[in-house]
Amino acid sequence: MGQMYAAEMQRSGRWDIAYICDTDPASCQLARTLYPFARIVQDAQDIFDDDSVQAVGLFTLANSRPEQIEKAVKARKHILTEKPIADTVEREWEIVKLTEGYDRMAAVNLYLRNAWYHQTMKQFIDEGELGELAIIRICHMTPGLAPGEGHEYEGPAFHDCGMHYIDIARWYAGSEYKSWHAQGMRMWNYKDPWWVQCHGTYENGIVFDITQGFVYGQLSQKQTHNSYTDIIGTKGIVRMTHDFRTAVVELHGITRTERIERPFGGKNLDTLCNLMADSIESGIRNPRMPQMRDSAIASQYAWTFLEDARHNNLPAIGDLQTLEEIRERRRNMTEGYGLLRPKRTGV
Repeated sequence: MGQMYAAEMQRSGRWDIAYICDTDPASCQLARTLYPFARIVQDAQDIFDDDSVQAVGLFTLANSRPEQIEKAVKARKHILTEKPIADTVEREWEIVKLTEGYDRMAAVNLYLRNAWYHQTMKQFIDEGELGELAIIRICHMTPGLAPGEGHEYEGPAFHDCGMHYIDIARWYAGSEYKSWHAQGMRMWNYKDPWWVQCHGTYENGIVFDITQGFVYGQLSQKQTHNSYTDIIGTKGIVRMTHDFRTAVVELHGITRTERIERPFGGKNLDTLCNLMADSIESGIRNPRMPQMRDSAIASQYAWTFLEDARHNNLPAIGDLQTLEEIRERRRNMTEGYGLLRPKRTGV
């Protein structure tokens, strides 16, 4: 993620990349090649101690983030961080408390909020084209990251990835979660559920249905996926599908019917980095930047729904031998879903 942020910041021309911190020698060598003007360090304290640095980007794993955020606050830096903001719910809420009284910008990457398709659909809903918002259905199933491949501090798939969908559903609803029931599946007899479906209600009565899993045809000859957002009102509907290259939004409102097809846009880091730059330069926080509280809420409910699934007759289908076949295939794939990036030592 650090490489992706650095590339977007450099491309925008709005950021001076003064430092890059990494403890891996190959990554440090790559950084020297790509950013010869930056200081490459292995101790982040060098960055926090430099008064000329206005903002820091924190893109390590979740267990490292609380300490780094605490140091950034002490050093009075603007903060841009990946999610989740800590490796436990308790530590996440400590970070929320620390940053909500902070007089610098602190934002977290909940990238779906900055996606053009969700912005388009939200505007359509706010214009009253659906009548009253009633039902939010979100599905995201890909072959994706296989169990045991990494991201242990970020949790199982429904937390690491699924918290994005928990956040965007809450964003649409404009309300807090009230009730839920989750069903999971321990595919390939892995210790954690790698597929979870959860439905329930918000405090304002809107109903949600969220399905997420990295279980979708892991060993199929030609891999595919199923990803959609389907929002139903009392008078109209709006929906979106994508293939990771192109997103299609279909608007079926009371006065307008429209189909919009545009490039998918990836993780929208360019938008987030520009919103952060705008906020720093103006001194006024752009309301489109997700807050630490948003991340903590999404993370907490992801863990809550996972725990609920564990108590609802959690079955296991498949075996660990199949899982090893999946891992072996992914180790040798050059194109696919959620492949781990190999270490690079040059451009």
